[in-house]
Amino acid sequence: MNNEDEFYDAVTGLDSDESYEGMSEASFKDAVVFDGSSQKKNGSVAQENGIRKHRTSLPSPMFSRNTVSIWGILKKCIGLELSKITMPIAFNEPLSFLQRITEYMDHTYLINRACSLPDSIERMQAVAAFAVSAVASQWDRTGKPFNPLLGETFELTREDQGFRLISEQVSHHPPVSAFHAESLVGDFVFHGSIYPKLKFWGKSVEAEPKGIITLELLKHNEAYTWSNPYCCVHNIILGKLWIEQYGTVEIVNHSTGDKCVMNFKPCGMFGKELHRVEGYIQDKSKKKHCVIYGKWTECMWSVDPQAYEAHKKSERRGDNKKQKNEEQEGAENDDADDMPDVQETVSVVPGSTLLWRIDARPPQSAEMYNFTHFAMSLNELQPGMEAFLAPTDCRFRPDIRAMENGKMDEASKEKERLEEKQRASRKERAKNEEEWTTRWETHMWFQMGTNPYTNSQGWLYSGGYFNRKYQHMPEIY
Repeated sequence: MNNEDEFYDAVTGLDSDESYEGMSEASFKDAVVFDGSSQKKNGSVAQENGIRKHRTSLPSPMFSRNTVSIWGILKKCIGLELSKITMPIAFNEPLSFLQRITEYMDHTYLINRACSLPDSIERMQAVAAFAVSAVASQWDRTGKPFNPLLGETFELTREDQGFRLISEQVSHHPPVSAFHAESLVGDFVFHGSIYPKLKFWGKSVEAEPKGIITLELLKHNEAYTWSNPYCCVHNIILGKLWIEQYGTVEIVNHSTGDKCVMNFKPCGMFGKELHRVEGYIQDKSKKKHCVIYGKWTECMWSVDPQAYEAHKKSERRGDNKKQKNEEQEGAENDDADDMPDVQETVSVVPGSTLLWRIDARPPQSAEMYNFTHFAMSLNELQPGMEAFLAPTDCRFRPDIRAMENGKMDEASKEKERLEEKQRASRKERAKNEEEWTTRWETHMWFQMGTNPYTNSQGWLYSGGYFNRKYQHMPEIY
């Protein structure tokens, strides 16, 4: 049994997939005009300085999960992979996983900053900050995104941030989501294929990162690759839900040999390390140029390695007495993994440079799945979008749309209907010994290929989506 829902968020200002290399500033402005020209005439879409404004809240607040028990479903799944377990819709959030991975682009300005910097170490600092910011939206996001349906797509163009993106659910067993984002002025390409594995460990659910992410800075002829950290949601059965991310993230510049190694730290026994990230940047001769540190929920800084070590030694001397007191006061709780008290600020080392700081969330975020400003806009379907979006775009998914509007019973029924329709389609393909791609007169938007920088297999964008020839696409909803 599999859930298969996805999201796609699109308004594109570019008419086709013609090469964006060498695009002028004028072409960027043309993209802005294309986005809303017909809609501005009748005033149906809000504009600000020529850029389309996005909504800042959802149509309805979230449904309470307090009356729904998950233990009856998960008690037989300890240690198992959860992709084949159907979960109650109350534990979802009204976004597809395709939309969720689009949130990597929330802080695109960091990529643009990297493109503008002349020094490779400084570019690596900006890329490292982007890699951390890309997972920052998961803070307090305890709702599960809908599993995308096979062939589901999502597109998004943000003129204010200077990019467009296309993503697709390219595989069902195992579930794989591929994405491709590109600068509207030809500065960068950002792409990858993600297939996280979820496991239930009794009190928590762990998401193991699978898949390589690639960022190409075209004007510098550089390519960076990395994988995301692990993510764990605690207290699935009892207590307050809370999230931590942990593991080593290694970013490699395949052109210069520069490397950034970051450690997303687990919270530890007393919670002192909760949300903390610490790492360093070295060149190809393994000389360390700087230390980067901070919290993935708050900010990231860069500083000289010697200054950082001196500061850490000073901190350790002051912490010895405090830790002894904490050990005497600590008590074990067998029922729930209590979330440690969060230290709300990062201790800034003198001489540090700020790389990134998280944006404040909307005032009503807690009542709306803890969405960021960026997430609030992803499933928005504005007047006129139906005319050019692909029919597989997740904005058209009836279950996600119903949940967003607060119609939980309808959402649950639609989710069940879509899952059954997908199972029937899969059985038909198996009966006729057909591959997914042979169902189309065209092709999927991504094809399996070799990443030229890592030599690993992954799903690469094959082009053509923004030509908007969608006549032969399947009816998946």
